[in-house]
Amino acid sequence: MTDPSTASAVTTAPEEFVTAAEHAEVKGNKPRSLASDAWHDLRRRPLFIVSAALILLVLLMAFWPSLFTSVDPNYAELGKSREGPSAAAWFGYDNQGYDLFSRTIYGSRASIIVGVAATLLTVLIGSTFGLLAGYYGGWLDGLMSRIADVFFGLPFVLGAIVILSSFRASGDTSATQIILLVVLSISILSWPVCMRIMRSAAIAAKQQDYVKAARALGASTSRIILRHMLPNAVAPVLVYATIALGAFIGAEATLSFLGIGLRAPVVSWGVMISDSRDVIRVAPHSLLFPAAFLTATVLAFVMLGDAVREALDPKAR
Repeated sequence: MTDPSTASAVTTAPEEFVTAAEHAEVKGNKPRSLASDAWHDLRRRPLFIVSAALILLVLLMAFWPSLFTSVDPNYAELGKSREGPSAAAWFGYDNQGYDLFSRTIYGSRASIIVGVAATLLTVLIGSTFGLLAGYYGGWLDGLMSRIADVFFGLPFVLGAIVILSSFRASGDTSATQIILLVVLSISILSWPVCMRIMRSAAIAAKQQDYVKAARALGASTSRIILRHMLPNAVAPVLVYATIALGAFIGAEATLSFLGIGLRAPVVSWGVMISDSRDVIRVAPHSLLFPAAFLTATVLAFVMLGDAVREALDPKAR
């Protein structure tokens, strides 16, 4: 004769060992991927919300400046030179009589374009070299690492001065060419960081079972790299790219302030800061407002990168 308590334990045992997948199926919810799980976590982080709102505002300023001002940023009134903020000009006027509010709004475009283009090119170069070095290893990995060490040894400002001065010495350059030169100089000097991040991620991904299984099934090298390794190694590069974008915007301002980056007639925050250095004592507002927008934008991208890093890293939760 069976004990009722034993029978009850036997009948309820299967219910106690329900798997997570079966539980999700009963609830009608599908298991989330890494990207969807990260997005679900990001939406609940105040740091992400604040930084995303600031970046969205800057993007609106860059691509639709007419939403914020109707003043021509290249229209100058010398009679209003160095005037302070007022109802007619919220940020006042600079040394040439330009409306600072209008130029601050329009100046976001060149700064964002340089930052985004330099980030994309840096990630493209660094990720390609890092994937190849991490997958093949051996002499190719050693060669890539030594080349990266050479670029690591170059001071950023000195290297940018050499690159920009060498290309500009060949003749006059247009505004578009200047922007391209600044983007190229930033990317050439910054790709080793991305290369090392991607190389480390690729080495870790190469040891995973799914890569070994794909190789055993006869998958081609390009398919293994693009379909199996890249999606699982791209997360740390995305974090780096988010933070680097803000750093590259600051780098453009640094080069413009030194006189080797963007210059008039291009309107950017770096150019505005460079123009204000001669009148900072008598018109500090000409430096305050573009510098404040530049600082807030760089800080927003750094905050966004930190939020993305914590969302993609399960150990940080």
